[in-house]
Amino acid sequence: MNYLLPVLFLLAAATGTSVVLTRTPRRQVMAIAANGLVLALLFMALQAPDVALSELTVGTVATPLLFLVALASMRMDRGPDKSSKK
Repeated sequence: MNYLLPVLFLLAAATGTSVVLTRTPRRQVMAIAANGLVLALLFMALQAPDVALSELTVGTVATPLLFLVALASMRMDRGPDKSSKK
């Protein structure tokens, strides 16, 4: 248990950094989901199962799903590509 917390803290820092440094929106959403999963594991290791369950549902599932729906609706609103017209 002594090595688990530092590893989870480093993973949380790494996934948080990957969210910031990723440029494409779909990859950012996946990085947000990975960050939520690591944070949920961290909260479980810190003996806060209620916070871990909330982070798992909101940070790993609900928020990335909403972002993906928003990205899909933006793509649908854009319409056909004008460069393909001849």
